[in-house]
Amino acid sequence: MSVPAVLTAIREAEAQAGRAPGSARLVAVTKGQDLPSIEAHVLAHGAFPLGEGRAQELRDKAALRPDLEWHYIGTLQRNKVKYLRPVTLVHGIEAAWQAEAIAQAAQGWGRAPDLLLQLHNGEAQKHGVDGADLPGVLRQVQATGLTVRGLMVMAPDAPEPDDQQLDAAAREARLLALFTDTARRAHDLGLSELSMGMSGDYPLAVRAGATLVRVGRSLFS
Repeated sequence: MSVPAVLTAIREAEAQAGRAPGSARLVAVTKGQDLPSIEAHVLAHGAFPLGEGRAQELRDKAALRPDLEWHYIGTLQRNKVKYLRPVTLVHGIEAAWQAEAIAQAAQGWGRAPDLLLQLHNGEAQKHGVDGADLPGVLRQVQATGLTVRGLMVMAPDAPEPDDQQLDAAAREARLLALFTDTARRAHDLGLSELSMGMSGDYPLAVRAGATLVRVGRSLFS
C-alpha cells in the first residue's frame, strides 16, 4: 500500500468520524529502511514526520537529512538519550527518569523534544504507564520543564493466524475500546495529541480520535 492509499484511508476514517480532513497526521515509520527507500516511498509524496524506533538508525539518518521532522517511537533506554537531539517528539515516555534524562541532555542541545506518555495496554509484556498512575507520572514529567503533548498506546498483539478470521469482530471491538479509552484519558488530562494506530488498525484509531498514526509496513510493501 502506498502513501496516497494510506492517506485516502485516513481521510475516509476522518469522514466516518465526522472529523475535519487533515486532523490525523501520518507518521511514516522508517526503521530498517535506508534513505533512498524513504525518499522513493514516502518523501516523494510530501513532507511527513518520520518515526524511528532504533536510536542509532535515527542518529545516522537524521545526520544526512537534518531538514526532516524526526520522531522517536522506540523504547527509550538511558544510554540512547544522547541520540535524540534531532527529535521533535518522543512517543513512548513511561517513567519520569526518561524525561529527566532528556531534559538534562537538552540543556546542551539548545532545544528539547516534546513528549507523549505511553499508556499501558493491559498486556503483561508491554511497556507503559498504568492508567491509574497517569496523573502522577504526568506531573512528574512536567516538573522537568518538558512539554507533554499527549498519550501514545500500542495495540495488543494480533491473534494467531488461524484465529484471525474467527476473532476479527472481537479484536476490532477490543481495539476500539482501547483507543477510545486512551482518547478519554487524554481529554481528562487536558492533552490533545493521540498517537494510536499502526499498519493493521490505523483507520480504527482515527475513528477513535488519533491525531498521529504510525504506519510503516504498508508504505514499503
